[in-house]
Amino acid sequence: MGLLLVADKEKEVNLTLGSGRIGLCNVGNTCFLNSMVQCLSHTRTLRDYCLQKKYRQEVSSRRKTELMNAFSEVLSDLWTTDMSTAVHPGNFNTIFKESVPHFIGYSQQDAQEFLHFLLDRLHSEINRTSPQNQPISDLPESKYNKLREDKKAMLMWKHYLEREDSKIVDLFAGQLKSSLRCSSCGHESTTFDVFYDLSLPIPKGSVSGGRVSLKDCLALFSQVEELKSDNAPMCDRCGKHTDSTKKLTIQRFPKILVLHLNRFCASRFSISKSTATVSFPIHHLDLGDYGTECAGKVLYNLYAICNHCGTVHIGHYTAYCQQERGWFCYNDSRVSPVSESQLQSNKAYVLFYEME
Repeated sequence: MGLLLVADKEKEVNLTLGSGRIGLCNVGNTCFLNSMVQCLSHTRTLRDYCLQKKYRQEVSSRRKTELMNAFSEVLSDLWTTDMSTAVHPGNFNTIFKESVPHFIGYSQQDAQEFLHFLLDRLHSEINRTSPQNQPISDLPESKYNKLREDKKAMLMWKHYLEREDSKIVDLFAGQLKSSLRCSSCGHESTTFDVFYDLSLPIPKGSVSGGRVSLKDCLALFSQVEELKSDNAPMCDRCGKHTDSTKKLTIQRFPKILVLHLNRFCASRFSISKSTATVSFPIHHLDLGDYGTECAGKVLYNLYAICNHCGTVHIGHYTAYCQQERGWFCYNDSRVSPVSESQLQSNKAYVLFYEME
């Protein structure tokens, strides 16, 4: 149990928190939902924002926040001091499915895909900007191309925030730089895209088992990729499709880093799952090597894991979340302590890190 100081517009309000060691009922093959909600529930800044209902102060009262209200209600039940039994997320589940019809029904869904849609819908409801907002006029391409790379990145980030600005963006949004270099003339072009999570490939040799490191996955993600034949892009200078190289770099690091270990690989006729154990640091993950040259050390600490056990067709999701008293396993309605030594397994699917 803890005490949270809630900053009100006029005064501070004391909010008493429960232990947070409360499970979620499975309401029809919803372990994917339960595991991700528990991970988000332990994203403390987001949790506090929801419990305080801060979004009601930031958006127009005319804007519908039905999903955000339902999500905040679930988090409130998970952190109440009065709840002794598992929370029933039925209302939240129903409203989410109405928002994303793809999830209607009782079939098993992908937890990472659910997270993607949930953050997108929550952001849409609590976006601080007005739909009528018009972005600042883009620079002419000739002037834009003359800017330094860091200036280009800042300009694109500013343009993004003119339309997309919410607590979800504050916490989860990062910026990825994609550098494309023509192998014929050497012309290099860059684009900047916003990401809420990074999907990391797992080395192919480890599909049937074995052990790799998170560093191996990050190296594979950021390595120079050759684009040839049908994948060859159009070169602005050559005016035709040419063999090129592509490299991804993290331009702006998010406060909350979500790393998706892409265990499911689709081929033409089937989908396979990697059962490799990916070892990852719990403390002081340094992503500086995957950022710009001036990034320096960029350190993160792990606080939650979404796990997947089973096969492509039959599986089950659980969550490991860190609290003041250590790590706990959230398996639908059941909650039990877990040691740090148990965190590293071939079940780890989505990792949640917080920037130091």
